[in-house]
Amino acid sequence: MTKHNAENERIKRKYFAFLKEAKRLSVQSVDGVASAISRYEGYTKHKDFRTFNADQVSAFKKYLAEQKGQRTGKELSKATLHATFNQLKQFFQWLSREPGYKSRIQYSDAEYFNLSRNDTHIATAKREQRWPTLEQIRHTLDMMPANTEIERRNRALFAFTILTGARDSAIASMKIKHVNIAQGCIYQDARDVKTKFRKTFTTDFFPVGDEIRKIVEGWVIYLQTEKLWSNDDPLFPKTQLAVGASQQFEAVGLQRKHWSTATPIRAIFKEAFANAVIPYFHPHTFRHTLGHLCYIKCRTPEQTKAWSQNLGHENVLTTFTSYGEISRQRQADILQGMANPQQALQPGVSELAKAIAHELRATPL
Repeated sequence: MTKHNAENERIKRKYFAFLKEAKRLSVQSVDGVASAISRYEGYTKHKDFRTFNADQVSAFKKYLAEQKGQRTGKELSKATLHATFNQLKQFFQWLSREPGYKSRIQYSDAEYFNLSRNDTHIATAKREQRWPTLEQIRHTLDMMPANTEIERRNRALFAFTILTGARDSAIASMKIKHVNIAQGCIYQDARDVKTKFRKTFTTDFFPVGDEIRKIVEGWVIYLQTEKLWSNDDPLFPKTQLAVGASQQFEAVGLQRKHWSTATPIRAIFKEAFANAVIPYFHPHTFRHTLGHLCYIKCRTPEQTKAWSQNLGHENVLTTFTSYGEISRQRQADILQGMANPQQALQPGVSELAKAIAHELRATPL
């Protein structure tokens, strides 16, 4: 059975280059597109893309809806189907304008990749996001041991995540020089730090407690004064492995190298929450915790804007829509409270509401 088609491979390379260079998609996003196209080629047994037509799409949609995920063993979710079909739709619409293909592929045939309205609603429905409370984070930190330098690193990493709201990919690539203890901030320099969209910005320590800040400060001082590491060394170095007495690899300390991925960070979080008997929350949920704290801490539009910028957001609405979701229970509490005699708004709330309304009017649809 044919496992590839030379013509298909050539045009795919051109499309992937278009996505990376023109659309500025990340490597991970392009990999997702490649996976979707691979699914389609597997179904068509690698037929030339020029044979594409609406009937082929309809048959593929039925086929994919009956497939089961390798990890779960269950039918693919509506969200997975929606993402896959959208990626294929965009590919074939692009292909329909390319020389050698535009006379063979009808642009409108790619519309057959659309899911039904009902399935689209299911696929794109917003589910309530789970995030840890600051109390749960503090409790987990209290339960984390700090006897060895590996344990100290893990505890400092956990504290650093809530203190700065940095993404795990950024944390994995951060160097000692990016932390300024005296000024209480970190400099997320995109030349070294893997920030989202490679943005460069300064993040001041969030007001989440002196004890959390001291854990991070103590770790930086330890690396500088006891380990005698330089500013270009990793802030959270990878674990040094060596063959132990049992003739198996064991953790023996730290090495002056960055983690290549954020996977070890997530493993540290899983172990920490399990040790504290708290359900696992991945590192990114700490940004949701900080987004929720914005409602509690900020009382003026200026404070809200500063909090939003500290998360790396150019628009304050990003903070509210992406990380400021009100929990279902809190939503119920607010509505029940509205049934009581109306009380005066807290100072600054009126001004904050006006500022948000202004942002909404200024944001293009």
